[in-house]
Amino acid sequence: MKDPVKAFANRCPLYYQRYVGKEDEFGYSLETFAKWEVLFRFLYEEYFHVEVRGIENVPAEGRAILVGNHSGLLPLDGAMISIAMCNLHPKPRRVRYLSTDWFFQLPGLSDWVKETGQVRATQENARKLLDMEEIVGIYPEGIRGVGKPFKERYRVLDFHPGYIQLAIATQSPLIAVATVGGDEIFPEFVNMHKIARFLKMPFFPVTLGFPWLPAPLMFMPLPVRWMINVHKPINLGYPAEKATDRKLVLKLAREVQYEIQRDLNKLLRERRSTLTGWDEAEVDHQGGEPQKK
Repeated sequence: MKDPVKAFANRCPLYYQRYVGKEDEFGYSLETFAKWEVLFRFLYEEYFHVEVRGIENVPAEGRAILVGNHSGLLPLDGAMISIAMCNLHPKPRRVRYLSTDWFFQLPGLSDWVKETGQVRATQENARKLLDMEEIVGIYPEGIRGVGKPFKERYRVLDFHPGYIQLAIATQSPLIAVATVGGDEIFPEFVNMHKIARFLKMPFFPVTLGFPWLPAPLMFMPLPVRWMINVHKPINLGYPAEKATDRKLVLKLAREVQYEIQRDLNKLLRERRSTLTGWDEAEVDHQGGEPQKK
């Protein structure tokens, strides 16, 4: 049987060389990432046929905060961006996503979440990662974003302003990311709140497969075409002490939220259908916008 780590090293040598042999205090394992990258790359390339615009807008070096809309019941949006960063970026880097406590409380899943690069969502952890010049991924809608019903798909919920405080306090650039596709892979018809509270789950969705079908069929997503548009970095330009200015922080958080909502609306207007996606287009490297051939 072919060694998945060696195969990964041959296919993504720059990523592999960047992280091989390096210890990580948050538990990241290059070996675990390499083993699971095969599955997520299949979803990216063959199943969702993900198209990414503007991946080069993510800096090759230095700290940055990726912020985007959240969707899909399972956090596959972050995984798709990680695959793009690993396979398409000129200088591949990992993205350290801040994840809710719930994922770190599940036996068996907790280690996997850490080993594939996720980090418990706290301000202290986020600052550590940025001090280490990492890319931090934040979904300010939180668990509400992945648990929204199908009728509210692509309606961005109010962003928690903590990411703006973090960006100002650490003088980190913000990179907005709009993702279309994730809201439709697990159409949620109703959320059984009482059952969720009883089972201590963030939500208990009723979808086409869950909870009717046996595992793993209940987790089978629909083959919807994805589009991920990565915006150019934003340097907010405020001194670090402004991180405590609540009025300013809320204003900036809403501006980024509305920009992502506008981009989602635009991408949805351009889309032919959920299964065929978008017309072929060239990417304007200045801003990630499509240009007709």
